[in-house]
Formats: sequence, C-alpha cells, structure tokens
Amino acid sequence: MSDAAKESGTESGHAGQMDAIYRTQRHFYDLTRKYYLLGRDALIAGIAPPAGGSVLEIGCGTGRNLIAAAKAWPDARFFGIDISEAMLETARGKVVKAGLSDRIVLAQGDATAFDPQALFGVGEFDRIFQSYTLSMIPDWRAAIREAAGKLAPGGRLDVVDFGQQEGLPRAFRAGLFAWLARFDVAPRATLQPALIEAASEVGGRARFLALYRGYAWSGRISRGPRV
Repeated sequence: MSDAAKESGTESGHAGQMDAIYRTQRHFYDLTRKYYLLGRDALIAGIAPPAGGSVLEIGCGTGRNLIAAAKAWPDARFFGIDISEAMLETARGKVVKAGLSDRIVLAQGDATAFDPQALFGVGEFDRIFQSYTLSMIPDWRAAIREAAGKLAPGGRLDVVDFGQQEGLPRAFRAGLFAWLARFDVAPRATLQPALIEAASEVGGRARFLALYRGYAWSGRISRGPRV
C-alpha cells in the first residue's frame, strides 16, 4: 500500500472513530464538558485578534468556543474545522441559532493536514487555537506543526489541554487518566518540547504554563512579523 493510501486510511479511520464517539455525545457534550475542560474561556478571552483579523479553531467540535469567541471579538472573522461530520452538524445548527452564520464558517478537515485556501479561501490566520483536541489526535505533534505553519506573520497559536496533574494527588491523576482513556483521550506529557520545536520551525517563540496545579496545560506559539 502506498504512503498516500495509508495516510488516507488513517484519516478516514480517525474520522469514523470520532463520529462513533460523538454521534450521541454531541447532544449533551457542552453541558458535561464545562465542568472539567478548564482553561477554555481564559484562552478565548486572551485571543485578542486584530480588527478585521482571522481566527481559526482546529477541532471546533460543537462550535461552543467559536460562538463564544465571535461574541467576544465582534470585529474578527472566524473559521473552524473538525474531522467529525457528526460534530459539525451540531456546530452548524448552533451557529445558525446564535445568528452568527455571516461570521463563522465551518468545514470538515484533518488537523494534521488541511488546505485553508481550498476550505475557506483564506491562506493564513492571525489567531489559531486548539482546545482539548491534541489529547485526541493520534499524530498530535503534526497537528501543532500544521497549525503553526498556517499562522500569518505576527500571528499566534494558543493551545489548552489536559496536563499531567503534577500538583494533584497521585490517586486523582491515576483515576482521571483511566477515565479519559475510555474515550481515547491521552494527555500529552511532551507538549512543551513539541511547542518549542514547532515554534523554531516557523521562526517563532513558544510559551508554556501549567494551570490549576497541572490539571491543564496551556501553550502559545507566536510567529514573528514579516521581514
């Protein structure tokens, strides 16, 4: 089998897996996740896109974050991709209900390889964010590199995801990791060096911060201005 065929099979397999997981969960996803996906709202509050700027969420799920961001930053344009068509179906409905169809555009796409020009007619973005998605993407390092490569000069990638619970009781960590594994979620212990490596590839710089005693980790890649 060719490499292209293998990659296509991997992508379709992951898409099918995500659809299977979320076909039912999407109907109550936002209600349950708000209690333990910590750090999302702080990320949104700090996006601060330039006036008329473009913002992309990779792994937009039900559209909850994009809708909140569009309301917080009314002068920006918003875009979202997700590999799960089931999730996108819910997201499209929520965007319409929120009256934001003119400012939020959604498309199916793989976080590790996507063409924003083909999907949205936009080649690069002022802000990109990934909220609790890297822990569900098999080739998560490729997802970081792909996002960093889509930043406009002076642009910024923000991520937040599960940390290693380093400041919390060991029993809590073991219980949480076991529960997350049931949903194919794996917190990424080497997130910080992966961000540093991806930043260096685009001539940018990385920032990393542990939140809530390590319950969540946040990271940022800032790309330099055009020279």
